[in-house]
This record gives sequence, structure tokens and C-alpha cells, in this order.
Amino acid sequence: MKEEISKVLTMVQEGKIDADKGSELIRVLQEKENTAIKLHDKTVKYIDKTLKIRVISAENDNVKVNLPLKLVKAVLIAGHSIAASIPQSEKYVKDIDINLIIEAIENELDGQIVDVQSANGDSVSVIIE
Repeated sequence: MKEEISKVLTMVQEGKIDADKGSELIRVLQEKENTAIKLHDKTVKYIDKTLKIRVISAENDNVKVNLPLKLVKAVLIAGHSIAASIPQSEKYVKDIDINLIIEAIENELDGQIVDVQSANGDSVSVIIE
């Protein structure tokens, strides 16, 4: 950004633009940099969150999985495929829409994004914290 401000000041010195126009350009450059910094900070903070999957079974077959969002996409797709092929876990994961979870991550959603309750007391929750 320092280079761009120097160019604006040089244009003012050379009379190519007036001081008001130079001031406006510098303000725009500073706002642009501040916006870029805020977006970068937000992305860094979000990517450091954790995807939490909780399965609570009426038969006490409970599962707790915590995954850093950095790994989620690859692990989620593979893990869902594996869990869906295991007879004991198939009934718990069949109602989970993996694409919904991936879309939630891409849109930086927070909180509970999946909550499935069965009639016999089983529950599945997916949370981003």
C-alpha cells in the first residue's frame, strides 16, 4: 500500500491530480486495505474452529468426533461413506446430508447445523464451534 500512496503523492506533486482527489484516493486505498485485513482475520478465525459430531444412542453406543475445519471436507466425505457401510452405524448416518454440512462450512456458519432425533431416543448432532 505504501507504493500506491507514494504514487498518489507523486501525482499530486506533478499536478496530475489536485490535493482533494489525492486525499480521496488515499482514503480509498486505506479502506481497501482495512477490508482485506478484516476478511483475512475472519477467515483465519473461522478455519480454526472445530466440527463436532455427537451421536447419542438409547443403547449407550455414544460417539463423539471433533475435527478441525481444516480437515473436514476430506474426512467428512470419506467418514460418511465408511459409516454408512457399517451395519451398526448405518442407521445413525443415513439421515445426515453431507453436502449440507460442506455448504455450511463454505458459508462460514456457526452453531448447530444438524439435529436428528429418532423415536427410540437416538440423536445425531453436528455443530461448528
